[in-house]
Amino acid sequence: MEEITWNDFEKVELRAGTILEVFDFPEARKPAYKLKVDFGDIGIKMSSAQITRHYSKEELVGQQIVAVLNFPKKQIGKFMSEFLVTGFADEHGDIVLTTLKGTVPNGSKLM
Repeated sequence: MEEITWNDFEKVELRAGTILEVFDFPEARKPAYKLKVDFGDIGIKMSSAQITRHYSKEELVGQQIVAVLNFPKKQIGKFMSEFLVTGFADEHGDIVLTTLKGTVPNGSKLM
């Protein structure tokens, strides 16, 4: 594992956001959802996430997640992903979202 400096870490914009809406993404190569997330003063942004194994669309709405906001936008088919949803792979390689136990203001930066 490569070590980084504190300055390197501070460059990563890990922010909290609340999922507002979840849409099917049938055009994706692997099963995925499109997420519409509120990041407070930063705005409402869209991304896709391969999280269909552990989550239904209904249970995702209202969850606060952790996302990287300062990667470049990424074209996924006809869809433009505006942030990176974070999570961990389980023993089968399926993604478990990085979520918050408590509630913080949308747009809060991970410290």
